[in-house]
Amino acid sequence: MSRIGKHPVPVPAGVDVSVNGQQVSAKGKLGSLSLTLIDDITAKLEDGKVVVAPANDSKRARIMWATSRTLINNMVTGVNQGFTINLEINGVGYRAAVQGKELVMQLGYSHDVKYPIPEGITIKCDKPTAISVSGFDKQKVGQVAAEIRGWKKPEPYKGKGIKYDTETIIRKEGKKK
Repeated sequence: MSRIGKHPVPVPAGVDVSVNGQQVSAKGKLGSLSLTLIDDITAKLEDGKVVVAPANDSKRARIMWATSRTLINNMVTGVNQGFTINLEINGVGYRAAVQGKELVMQLGYSHDVKYPIPEGITIKCDKPTAISVSGFDKQKVGQVAAEIRGWKKPEPYKGKGIKYDTETIIRKEGKKK
């Protein structure tokens, strides 16, 4: 069984973390985030570290202990460094570009796909076949990247579509005569 919850979350210089009852807030150079913990979890700030502990011995408290610790760690890391997910576009004629507050993608449909960029997220297209999604909220960055990928998921026969740069597409063999 994992014991991630036992490790305190270190607070780097330049990040202000405040614990007010069940409310944990982190403020850094990239922005500010807050999290409300469930009643079964307690958090306190001790000499530059956030210590998360279960309030009682219930099963729910043990389940949410490491989850709460990881969410706090993601908040502290996000406001300090931020998160980035890179996407790759494969396919003839498939490309993307940022125009104003929209990501415009040509994905083989009869029309261009226009994706409005949400608040707090930065999208860059250094090449027409590379998309970089970044921001300070890990959940929001992952959600935006998943929504962009959802417009044209990679298919296993030719590998066409939008995929994460860390993703490996397992290719299938085509029809045989």
